[in-house]
Amino acid sequence: MRETDIQAGGAGWSLGSVRSGRFDGASAGAGDVTPAANATAPRPIGEIRSWPRDFTHRLTAPLPGVSMVARLARDGHLRPAADALREIPQIPFEPGNIPAADATTVSVTWVGHASWVIRMGGLTVLTDPVWSRKILGTPARITPVGVRWEDLPPVDAVVISHNHYDHLDAPTLKRLPRATALFVPAGLARWCRRRGFTKVTELDWWEAAELRGPEGNAVRFDFVPAHHWSKRTLLDTCRSLWGGWVLTDRLGQKLYFAGDTGYGHWFGQIGSHHPGIDLALLPIGAYDPRWMLGPVHTDPEEAVRAFADLGARRMAPMHWGTFMLSAESPLEPRTRLLAAWQKAGLPADALWDLPVGGSRVL
Repeated sequence: MRETDIQAGGAGWSLGSVRSGRFDGASAGAGDVTPAANATAPRPIGEIRSWPRDFTHRLTAPLPGVSMVARLARDGHLRPAADALREIPQIPFEPGNIPAADATTVSVTWVGHASWVIRMGGLTVLTDPVWSRKILGTPARITPVGVRWEDLPPVDAVVISHNHYDHLDAPTLKRLPRATALFVPAGLARWCRRRGFTKVTELDWWEAAELRGPEGNAVRFDFVPAHHWSKRTLLDTCRSLWGGWVLTDRLGQKLYFAGDTGYGHWFGQIGSHHPGIDLALLPIGAYDPRWMLGPVHTDPEEAVRAFADLGARRMAPMHWGTFMLSAESPLEPRTRLLAAWQKAGLPADALWDLPVGGSRVL
């Protein structure tokens, strides 16, 4: 939840029921949407679909109302103290070459924030790509982009978790060929098509689509729930969905990209529906103050709990050390994560504590 999202909101935000409208998704229920029996078959790439007017019925916590906005204005507590900024040069930044990959390789490179370069099944996939130096409503990024745009291999696909500006960056998407495959939440395809993209696939929670690589190997993209929300303008609160992605190659190797989320019951359900996740990319930052950000951003200790709920084999942290979105100091998310990991007795080699620009191969 960003400062601009709060400023753009109005009074009376609360959980609500879905407004009338055609809906062809896998499930039209309220917040506790479970995987439908027929949701496992892949949807067609680029399918034109209809959705409800909004997705407020999928919220797992109320949206901010007048009292919360007033408290935030009174406390003035949404950025770190000035002396905490001295930590910025200590944020690990080690850009290197993107690993070579073939149809059997899974590699990840952390670009910063929630942006990753994933090489899987012969495809190159970007997650929530933000190469801009500055996004609306926040200070400029405090670490450089971990991979120069010109150093990227050809991009085959992009996955988007939701439409907040620090996850859906229009200037970055404009750099891509318009035939790039985009996988987006329900309700977001129209925004992408208006910008000229011709291969846009929008999915509901627990739905999937498949994209074939250059050697004919398919990678499956499953859209899964998250504890979050969506908003980009004054008039589009929860008009599109939000969630994470599970990518699976033909060998059964699985990678989970959580996007932006608070802690809650969805992690256990995702782990049950997608057992054997090899690597979970989980957010650990932008959590202070907890009274405001707790429902929508995991803190480091909650990220460790989420990792356990998922039953994943490895975790790589993200969503810290890039944009100053909240009040914790720049290094605090990593420091608390390492302490929580050790306290939980988890194996050190299962935590991929990558620097910005760093890569690992599964």
